Amino acid sequence: MTIKPAPAANAAAPPMPAAPVRSVRRHRWVIAAATFVAAAGGVSIGLVAATAGSGQAGGPAAGNAAAAATAPVTYRTLTSQQRVNGTLGYSGSYSIVNRAAGTLTALPSPGQVVRQGQVLYRVDTSPVVLLNGSTPAYRALTEGDRGPDVRNLKADLVALGDATRASLKLSSDYFGTATAAAVKELQETLGVHRTGTLALGQVVFVPGPIRVTAVTPTRGTLAQPGTAVLQATSTSREVTVSLDAALQGDVKAGDQVTITLPNQDTTQGTVASVSRVATTGSSGSSSGSSSGSSQPATVQVTITLRDPGAAGTLDQAPVQVAIITATAPHVLTVPTTALLAQPGGGYGVEVIGPRNSRKILRLSVGLFDDAQGLVQVSGPGLHAGQQVVVPAAP
Repeated sequence: MTIKPAPAANAAAPPMPAAPVRSVRRHRWVIAAATFVAAAGGVSIGLVAATAGSGQAGGPAAGNAAAAATAPVTYRTLTSQQRVNGTLGYSGSYSIVNRAAGTLTALPSPGQVVRQGQVLYRVDTSPVVLLNGSTPAYRALTEGDRGPDVRNLKADLVALGDATRASLKLSSDYFGTATAAAVKELQETLGVHRTGTLALGQVVFVPGPIRVTAVTPTRGTLAQPGTAVLQATSTSREVTVSLDAALQGDVKAGDQVTITLPNQDTTQGTVASVSRVATTGSSGSSSGSSSGSSQPATVQVTITLRDPGAAGTLDQAPVQVAIITATAPHVLTVPTTALLAQPGGGYGVEVIGPRNSRKILRLSVGLFDDAQGLVQVSGPGLHAGQQVVVPAAP
């Protein structure tokens, strides 16, 4: 647990009776800037803990010989953020299993995107077509069949323009004469015999378009039914974060995030899910013994991008994620460096009054906004427009 250092002491104009000043500690959970390490997949987070100040009445100002400047008390919206490391990639993982017998005569290339109705690969020069659907192809489809795979096929035929919704009745899972006619239209487009029946292995069903990541066999080898031909992901971009399990309650689906890309550009995203199951790892002993040091438990956080195009073609790229976990709209704020620790506990700020007079007002603190360097405050005699003492720039 990392404890943030006390804000710098502020200067007072005329000498005043010295009073003991305790070091300022931020009494709350805050997240320190995560170290951006391309090779590291872990989360780098510093924590600072506890509660707010007392907000008691003002006391005598403490002497301060350091150079000082002033800053205004303002109304603003503050946010609290957690900064963590993540990995930018693609969602989903698919293993495409071949069902056709013959020789592989054409295969896709890694990185290639294949969409609904396009040829994925060829066996004996015959196309194996990608269709959308959640039920894998496991049988030939012909007139009279029923089932979820038939419903998949009918939705695809409508989407590809080979039939209309009215002609196929998408609410039905029955393969009728209208479905057979639509299959013939698809087969004509593909340049194969118009049979009206789909042989097993002629189509592959996946939920949506895919991006090929690896191809297992090579052209000219036998297409073994039941074996994987290639690996793929979806085309949707996402960021995954291995978050310290102790922080699981601080992040939830719907939280807004800012993602910093490797080129330092930023883009916005939304937390899509937070795993409820924590995982742990261990690092083996270098001496070869069976004992190893346990790694902190983590939960996986998945983040979607509002503008997927902003990520370009980056894959498995290290990114930094700032997750907004709390918001305080239109609150009274002062710079964090204006805080002064007070005798007996709590905080205060040194306020400039008429004719450059100074006094310390005790206050309560709320949300800390590290990005803006501000803190939410409240207390008697404190109002917007006042000037408070802050350390002068070096």
